Amino acid sequence: MRISPLIALATAGLILTACATATPYQAAIDSSRGYSEQSIESNRYRVSFSGNSLTNLDTVENYLLYRSAELTKQSGYDYFIIADRNTEKKERTSYGPAFSSRFGYGGHYGFGWSYYSPFHGYGYGYDPFYNGYDMRQITRYTATAEMAMYRGQKPDSNEQAYQADEVLAKLGATIVRPEDIKR
Repeated sequence: MRISPLIALATAGLILTACATATPYQAAIDSSRGYSEQSIESNRYRVSFSGNSLTNLDTVENYLLYRSAELTKQSGYDYFIIADRNTEKKERTSYGPAFSSRFGYGGHYGFGWSYYSPFHGYGYGYDPFYNGYDMRQITRYTATAEMAMYRGQKPDSNEQAYQADEVLAKLGATIVRPEDIKR
């Protein structure tokens, strides 16, 4: 069975586009990726941010702090203190079809699903003479914190205290929202 090179290229492009972005700053409503919070008391929350395998550790932790600052301002407070903070790292090994490039002696060039032979030219595609599978490590991070919110000036002596306005101002430029992702 021969698959059209155009169909193979279009399919590969769709797969790469769907998987090629880190988790944006969004509520985790329909998916398990994004931020969520749970009210514990009137001035206390448990906040978390979970990223996909393309979301690095710094981004996950920054989004957690940003969400904590947003909650603080939305609730009418000035600063927050992180009481308990934890970052979980989940790793798994993924196996999938291997894509490879091979060069031969033929007179054509292309992209697609074909078998490798020195008589079939060169191109990019699936190679069944290779072991057929690619192994890679997938890492996902989830940061969780319990935070308490207060009014007034943050205490300078507490390293776990954050002025909400400053966090929003300093991290705001690094926040990528779903609408910021070019489609």
